[in-house]
Amino acid sequence: MDYLVVAVRCALFVVFAASLVSKVRSRASFTSFAASLPGFGVPGGRAGGSAAAVVAAEFSVLVLLLLPGAVPAGFALAAVLLTVFSAAMALALRRGVRAPCRCFGASAAPVSGRHVARNLVLASAALAAGTLSAAVRQPTHPAGLAIAATAGAVLAVLVIMLDDIAGLFTASPSHLKDRR
Repeated sequence: MDYLVVAVRCALFVVFAASLVSKVRSRASFTSFAASLPGFGVPGGRAGGSAAAVVAAEFSVLVLLLLPGAVPAGFALAAVLLTVFSAAMALALRRGVRAPCRCFGASAAPVSGRHVARNLVLASAALAAGTLSAAVRQPTHPAGLAIAATAGAVLAVLVIMLDDIAGLFTASPSHLKDRR
């Protein structure tokens, strides 16, 4: 079970790190993220402060997941944030708003049920790992830990690239037509 906790811990760390970096890598990135928040129900006058709060919360998840004694709190905060993000996205979808999901940068992909599901799956994984991390610890092998961490990192990359992967399967087949 420790291996599952390590895999989820690593996956969440990479996902939150990528999300955080995409928001703070430049002033334009942060501004773009803040500008997207009114589409999710944040009043325009509070978008900047809300964006800063999201950045601070994501940074807190990273710190908590790094500190061995604080890992359960990191999992809990990650689950809460992901649930709040899911709720905001679901409400936007319900209102018919097709705001771009700026989860991992300047993507123009509009928020969809896929994003809500992704966040809910990650929140569930965080809750499960948080529960398991409090359980009786079993001896672990360094190779098993390395495999679990690698699996978590690979999973995180797949999560981060979800829109691109989905685009491979939903792209218009017009480019495949015979050009005689």
